[in-house]
Amino acid sequence: MPTHVPAARVNPYENPDLWRWAGGMEGVPEWVDPSETAEEREARGVWQEQGHQRFSLLGALLPGLVIAFALAWFGRLVSQGIGSGLLGMEKSPVSPILVAILVGLLIRNTIGLPSVYEAGLRFGLQRVLRIGVALLGIRLSLLAVGVIGLAALPVVLACIATALLLVSGITRVLGLPRRLGTLIAVGTAICGNTAIVATAPVIGANEDETSYAVGTITVFGLLALVIYPFAAHGLFGDDAALAGTFLGTAIHDTAQVAGAGLLYMQQYASPEALDTATVTKLMRNLFMIAVIPLMAFVHHAEAGEGRATGARPSIRSMVPGFVFGFIAMALLRTVGDLGDAPFGGLLTAETWSDLIRLVSTVSAWSLTIAMAAVGLGTNLKRLRSLGLRPLAAGLVAALSVGVVSAVLVRVVVPFMHRVVS
Repeated sequence: MPTHVPAARVNPYENPDLWRWAGGMEGVPEWVDPSETAEEREARGVWQEQGHQRFSLLGALLPGLVIAFALAWFGRLVSQGIGSGLLGMEKSPVSPILVAILVGLLIRNTIGLPSVYEAGLRFGLQRVLRIGVALLGIRLSLLAVGVIGLAALPVVLACIATALLLVSGITRVLGLPRRLGTLIAVGTAICGNTAIVATAPVIGANEDETSYAVGTITVFGLLALVIYPFAAHGLFGDDAALAGTFLGTAIHDTAQVAGAGLLYMQQYASPEALDTATVTKLMRNLFMIAVIPLMAFVHHAEAGEGRATGARPSIRSMVPGFVFGFIAMALLRTVGDLGDAPFGGLLTAETWSDLIRLVSTVSAWSLTIAMAAVGLGTNLKRLRSLGLRPLAAGLVAALSVGVVSAVLVRVVVPFMHRVVS
């Protein structure tokens, strides 16, 4: 007979059956199920369906927005680490937004980006950017907006004319399709991709021509975003007003101008450059109302068509809503600054200053998140499909507009400031 082992001396952890069910879900009720059943979907009312759709949208947007925010935060940490930690400098020589863009480009074009991030990044580049640009208006009064706009007006007109005339000639020399040349011209002259998308249906451009134009404008605008802030400081020294006017007239897209202005502000501690660049670019945007119908007329006249066959663009498509948002915020700042107390005493001067500072901070973060989305959303491999001729036309146009802008900013803008001040 086996020797009896006292119960007190038996080790229960030596029992091999003890761990057989260690991975079970004991204690978790069987009715807990995170997935929605068909019966639950059918039983939803109107308000429940609306709430469900909003939750679905939130789930689609969060991954992209979170990674863009994380990249913006990472850019700030790297900038501070290089400046104060590595070099022992009070002001870092590397801008956080530059780090965010370059790391985003590196991620997208090396390991790639899963499709789950696309919706959030698109939202960041479109909606968050618009919010950031609109909120920038709180930094300026309507008087300041008017002074900046009038001083930059001659440069804006000259750059628009240069782009339209030069690109039209270049496309003929290179043998590019007339519609593609028109799209590159308006994209360089006015508002980058927004102008291209608004012009394409007016002239009957197909999807390939629109994509080629957008790709061409994107690549040179992105290069200008990274290079021009440093070039502006080299050309105009510490004159932030001249630097901002140059950025606002020489760079194509609103997102790129906002990013370049923010990069300049972070790099050289000059908020005035961002303000001037934004106002100048928004004034350029307003010229879409005149330029797009003009280019449509010229295109159809050269094509021998008696009348335009494309769809007419709406005013809303030609004037982005954030332009009106920026003006509204500038109006709010103007009203708040009137009198001895903000808004007739509704706010104290300290509270009003804190509110302006808060809105400005939200704007800067919004623009940084949008620029991180630009980096993460730019696939450099697509440039291979553009071909050399569209890239050549875009390069000549970008460089020509940049040169014209630099010369006129140096010569005309100081004179205009003396006139309007």
